[in-house]
Amino acid sequence: MDIMEASEREQLLRIYAETRTIAVVGASADESKAAHQVPRYLQSQGYRILPVNPRGGELFGEPVFSSLAEIDVPVDVVEVFRPAQEAPEIARQAIAIGAKVLWLQMGIVSEEARRVAEAAGLVVVMNRCMGATHELLGLGPGPRAPIDSH
Repeated sequence: MDIMEASEREQLLRIYAETRTIAVVGASADESKAAHQVPRYLQSQGYRILPVNPRGGELFGEPVFSSLAEIDVPVDVVEVFRPAQEAPEIARQAIAIGAKVLWLQMGIVSEEARRVAEAAGLVVVMNRCMGATHELLGLGPGPRAPIDSH
């Protein structure tokens, strides 16, 4: 299991407690991908998911936005399922829409994105799965658990 400092644990718990809406950059319709499984799981835990993908369409019962700039409702967290080299620009877009947190999924690390986002007052989480962390903190069953689709 993942080990985390008490201060990091508190920060992560606060993020989940204060989050209502998550914009997912790189959300996928492919059910075999983490970019589908994790947001679907988070939606099952009560979070509103706003998928962002240039392909458009509908996903998780929500319209798919082609960019963060298209979103016209408050966003708490921008969760990123894109390559690290795209993260600094996504950080700038997250700032522009007033997001509070930039969350780079497992395997995504960008010190430039961190600097950009933190300079604007955003909290940054890198190289950590938002679904698995939710489970690790004891907040839910995790993204690999069966999801009741009502």
